[in-house]
Amino acid sequence: MMRGVKAPVQAVSATDRNTVAVCLVWAVALLASGIAPYDRLTWLMEVLPMLIAAPVLVATRGRLPLTSLVYALIAVHGLILIYGGAYSYARTPLGFWLQEVLGLMRNPYDRIGHLAQGFVPAMVAREVLLRVFAISGRKVLFFLVVCVCLAISAFYELIEWWAALLIGADADEFLATQGDVWDTQWDMFLALVGAILGQLLLNRRHDRQLARITATTAP
Repeated sequence: MMRGVKAPVQAVSATDRNTVAVCLVWAVALLASGIAPYDRLTWLMEVLPMLIAAPVLVATRGRLPLTSLVYALIAVHGLILIYGGAYSYARTPLGFWLQEVLGLMRNPYDRIGHLAQGFVPAMVAREVLLRVFAISGRKVLFFLVVCVCLAISAFYELIEWWAALLIGADADEFLATQGDVWDTQWDMFLALVGAILGQLLLNRRHDRQLARITATTAP
């Protein structure tokens, strides 16, 4: 009986540690990147998702403690956005290095960001669909996760469009198209690829962690 009482407390403590770790990593990165970003408006628009996500993670940590895998992926995704915001996606040093090494025509960091835009949300969506909506069919789950990621990617492209309409030429750094007329299509395609890869590569590990966290939080 005592074991049944203690288990939820341990689960919440682990979740609190994960949440605090994500928020601390983001806070340090935000402070460092915000000292002298290439373009202050671009930086603000790029880091806005973290400013929204951090309170959500804190607010939901008790009702829906996530797996450590998902917390780690969320933290990494935030760092990708923060790094891109500090330099602007078209001017990141890492992107220029990859451009030179791979012999590319453009800085590819934006492509990395949109690949992650599918990869990471795929695992978040998978966890929510399994635990909140109890989706049981694996093929249906895979399809729904891909659909959620594509919807997120498409909505982000709408945000970029709205930013261009509202801000005008000052939104160029945020859009990071680098003259590619197919940039929007590439962004959504890479999110699709990321959503598929994320599930193929991490499904088994995610399932194991879900099994543990479900057993730990069960009454």
